[in-house]
Amino acid sequence: MFDLIVKGGNLPDGRVTDIGIRGGKITAIESLDGAEAGEVLEAQGDLVSPPFVDPHFHMDATLSYGLPRINESGTLLEGIGLWGELKEIVTQDDMVTRALEYCDWAASMGLLSIRSHVDTCDDRLLGVEALLDVREKVKDYIDLQLVAFPQDGFYRDPTARDNTIRALDMGVDVVGGIPHFERTMADGAASVKELCEIAAERGLQVDMHCDETDDPMSRHIETLAYETTRLGLQGRVAGSHLTSMHSMDNYYVSKLLPMVAEAQISAIPNPLINIVIQGRHDSFPKRRGLTRVKEMLAMGINVGWGQDCVLDPWYSLGTADMLDVAFMGLHVAQMTSPEEMRTCFDMVTENNAKTLGLQDYGLRVGAQASLVVLDAADPIEALRLRAARLCVVSKGRVISRTPRGDASLSIAGRPDRVRRRHQVMS
Repeated sequence: MFDLIVKGGNLPDGRVTDIGIRGGKITAIESLDGAEAGEVLEAQGDLVSPPFVDPHFHMDATLSYGLPRINESGTLLEGIGLWGELKEIVTQDDMVTRALEYCDWAASMGLLSIRSHVDTCDDRLLGVEALLDVREKVKDYIDLQLVAFPQDGFYRDPTARDNTIRALDMGVDVVGGIPHFERTMADGAASVKELCEIAAERGLQVDMHCDETDDPMSRHIETLAYETTRLGLQGRVAGSHLTSMHSMDNYYVSKLLPMVAEAQISAIPNPLINIVIQGRHDSFPKRRGLTRVKEMLAMGINVGWGQDCVLDPWYSLGTADMLDVAFMGLHVAQMTSPEEMRTCFDMVTENNAKTLGLQDYGLRVGAQASLVVLDAADPIEALRLRAARLCVVSKGRVISRTPRGDASLSIAGRPDRVRRRHQVMS
């Protein structure tokens, strides 16, 4: 007797099968004809995917767009300044309310694991307190990892170092940093070194905002790769953004990427935000605002798309939809072959789960019973349509349902129902 059976779904790898769930775990992936269950979800012809994973977000700022004003220039630096103004007036209750609303959006979109950076450049640590509270409130349906993030610079802000350590002592999961925002390149490199040492001492993961700039001389990813290897942190470190790499000399990159691969650093490009924030000082040609995704994938580096922002001081759009993120990413990175598009889907599921170190993730017997049924036949169609999440299952329980997106048509001689699903041979 199963608690739940998902019947006849198309898995991302092309298999068509049933999935049996019992006690919050996947206990069978095979034909379950005749098996009894408390509920059966009919998924014939629909894609059944592991849940979406966002490896880079700022939940303390989300849904605050327009408070106390709008980022008129659209630049990263004005956004940082605006966030500083917002921190002066925000309350802990407000942060919790906004974060929980965003988690409702995420749950409805099948986004069930999120890594959120939380600002530690605030002596009150309101954001840390708020998101620790949210992490506890949503733990039954969303896995929320928190990164101690010294937004104004680990050394540049006079109390950031002590506050970052305080945040880790309070139970924040991951060590963060922003070396390119320190006052000098030397301070940036020193911050990478010390933050990695803190992570090594505590047995924690590292996730750095690294080289989020158009300056090709911002090369803190090189230091991050070196410190990762020196301290034995391989497989526990991520570099987020890495946009300076889009402007670096090709010869230097040919040296850099093997170092990143050797250090087993994951890369987290954030295409929605970087395509609008980067290149603001360019006229033409204008840089695309994205790191070297295809080159890193070819080197065997784990790369996953991140969302970064939704309706906050840096980005005025967003819906908690990781398919939107992957859709933008495949366009900007020009990943349009069938194999590359499937990789883009993996980049918001399996690849991101690897970055977060999720041990019980995926569609396999023994894994946590979290999955999404999409109104699409396969990963490519899911990306093309940004398909509706017909059903979201989290830890063995159905938490969201959405009707199909069919339209009624009133045109003589044409069908009365329109579906945008269209199987393309590939």
